[in-house]
Amino acid sequence: MAMIANLQYGWTLFVNPISEKYGWSKAAIQIAFTVFVLTETWLVPIEGYLVDKLGPRPVVLVGGILCGLGWVLNSYASSLPMLYIAAAISGVGAGAVYGTCVGNALKWFPDRRGLAAGLTAAGFGAGSAITIIPISAMIKSSGYESAFFYFGIGQGVIVFLIALGLKAAPSYLKKGTAALKIKVQQGRRDYRPSEVLRQPVFWIMYLMFVTVAAGGLMATAQLGPIAKDFKVMDVPVNIMGLVLPALTFALAIDRVLNGLTRPFFGWVSDQIGREQTMFICFALESFGILMLYKFGADPLLFVVLTGLVFFAWGEIYSLFPSTCADTFGSKYAAANAGLLYTAKGTAALLVPFSSMLTAATGSWEAVFVVSSVMNAVAALLAWFVLKPMRKALMDESIPEHELNKEAELKALGRVPDRLV
Repeated sequence: MAMIANLQYGWTLFVNPISEKYGWSKAAIQIAFTVFVLTETWLVPIEGYLVDKLGPRPVVLVGGILCGLGWVLNSYASSLPMLYIAAAISGVGAGAVYGTCVGNALKWFPDRRGLAAGLTAAGFGAGSAITIIPISAMIKSSGYESAFFYFGIGQGVIVFLIALGLKAAPSYLKKGTAALKIKVQQGRRDYRPSEVLRQPVFWIMYLMFVTVAAGGLMATAQLGPIAKDFKVMDVPVNIMGLVLPALTFALAIDRVLNGLTRPFFGWVSDQIGREQTMFICFALESFGILMLYKFGADPLLFVVLTGLVFFAWGEIYSLFPSTCADTFGSKYAAANAGLLYTAKGTAALLVPFSSMLTAATGSWEAVFVVSSVMNAVAALLAWFVLKPMRKALMDESIPEHELNKEAELKALGRVPDRLV
């Protein structure tokens, strides 16, 4: 997971150098980012289906090869169509790795799905933290082409080698789920992907995922241009004796926090519930985005507030997969989580729109305000819509004989295991 992180989170470092070399508009270059995210996400249901049928190893092996190939092609891309093709290849590879690893984690740890998905997704969120500085340095010293080429080969080889050790979750884990002391409610039925698509609660989760992911993806892809327009990109920032340019500092800290938030809030959701955690995080994200717009022109605050924004955003990649598996079961967890993950691709369609909106208005204000409002709406949906809808669906999925048994336990003053 860490080795595919740069494909998304390192992209912002390449936008300005590519634009300066070829004179392409940033909006045109960012289409490549959209293509990457679309292919990374919209094919995950198919990749998840293959994982459920064939196991994780072959899917990730192919994914590693494609991830390396995509960045190598980026180093030679001298036209926009070539840049888009390379982005598509990278996206297919990254989706194969990401969807497989998260889906497999959901199956391995049914009693700690939030934490398991969070720890797995943390590699994608924080993985680029260790390479942001060397990639930035190589771009400045040798050109962005060398950075694409050498890091592409290195990342692809590492993914391929590690994939050889992947194993599928054993079937006895699902059979023993009822004996586990699970603090969040889970359905007792395994929904096929075709059935999931017919459930209204899935589309509520999808809408929420899109609204929250859009704001974070805009920041991920546009952080370099935002820093440049705020005139803080190369301004030195000193935090605890470490001095780095504001953008480089922000990217490094953001990657760490974006990774840490996934297992942290995943664990929190295992304790207090998925929707409660969503409400807290999405409200914090809404606040952080507004503060970044208001105070981001200060180099130190730019670093701190972008960290807050990413800390409140990254948890969606642990909360939504775990919520999906809780609701629709373990058997088809990889494919079902893949269906929900396509929301990230839908959200990515808004990234070029943000560039065009900024160009039209001459300011980032509209982008920041819209992103903040979208997060606030998602927070309210989590508490007032998703929570009651999920509970109703999962109650329906409990077999009648288990409901009768629970009624007997309640009559005796005992609490059923699923509600412990």
